[in-house]
Amino acid sequence: MVLSILVAGLFLVAYLWSAKTGQFEDPDANAFRILIDDERARESKNKNQIK
Repeated sequence: MVLSILVAGLFLVAYLWSAKTGQFEDPDANAFRILIDDERARESKNKNQIK
């Protein structure tokens, strides 16, 4: 029983730390960032080929 309370306390501390450091502020940004980077890379590649 003491071990389960200790584990639950560790999860609570980890959650509070991650919420305080901003881990949950914008969960969709990382999913869309890769799409934006691909578009930028494609545009710069096309510009280099035209020259």
